[in-house]
Amino acid sequence: MELGRIGVWRSKRHGASDLDQIEALGYGAFWIGGSPSVEEARPFLEASSSITVATGILNIWEHEPEAVTAAQRQLAADFPDRFLLGIGVGHPEATSDYTRPLKAMREFFDGLDVPKEQLAAAALGPKMLDLAAERSLGTHPYFITVDHTKFARERVGEGVLVAPEVGVVLEEDPETARKHAREFAKLYLGLSNYTNNLLKFGFTERDIADGGSDRLIDAVIPHGSAEQIAEAVRAHLEAGADHVCLQVLGHGPQPTRDYEALAKALL
Repeated sequence: MELGRIGVWRSKRHGASDLDQIEALGYGAFWIGGSPSVEEARPFLEASSSITVATGILNIWEHEPEAVTAAQRQLAADFPDRFLLGIGVGHPEATSDYTRPLKAMREFFDGLDVPKEQLAAAALGPKMLDLAAERSLGTHPYFITVDHTKFARERVGEGVLVAPEVGVVLEEDPETARKHAREFAKLYLGLSNYTNNLLKFGFTERDIADGGSDRLIDAVIPHGSAEQIAEAVRAHLEAGADHVCLQVLGHGPQPTRDYEALAKALL
């Protein structure tokens, strides 16, 4: 399954009407956010012809592994080598059932009958990274820094997929860019799995408070010109990422011009 070096990450609620354009620009994969089901990936596969479509991520608390297996098999048959099933535990604030996430993730893997090379897992901490490396193609971390990408690569070793999501704002005025970035970051700076992870990578409670310090915002959500963003993305690749999926922020749900500019700088 080909992901290429650069992909696009976007919520399922923004649809697939421009996916053929994203594919034509040369992006290798399209990651569907917003906790999609397997079935919700079908319109994205139907709207394109060659790009890999991935769930980023299917929330394990909302599905039974047997049903996910059946749905995945059907999509894999209908769209050979184009669907990557990304799964994850989400975050504790989203579900009352969130207990012992590592155990729950392992049991979900046990219940799945999906080829390892068609499966990826969200992971931030060392034990979840180990599980992702053991049971799937690799890991899809979210809302992280270059230092985390380096850590993930060192933890899982070579030959295991490291495919971080990176939010970006194509805007050369720093204050305007940070305003868009903070609007996006507000949700995640209130979620314990993301904030705990940031605290492990050199940030403080003060960095996390009040919408995020400039230092935190700039590290997690690169902004600036297309070339400045490309430089930040290359830093993830140099730190060990195999693939970086860009969540383009600030210019509407289908930011065509941003996709074009970033493709020119990166592809």
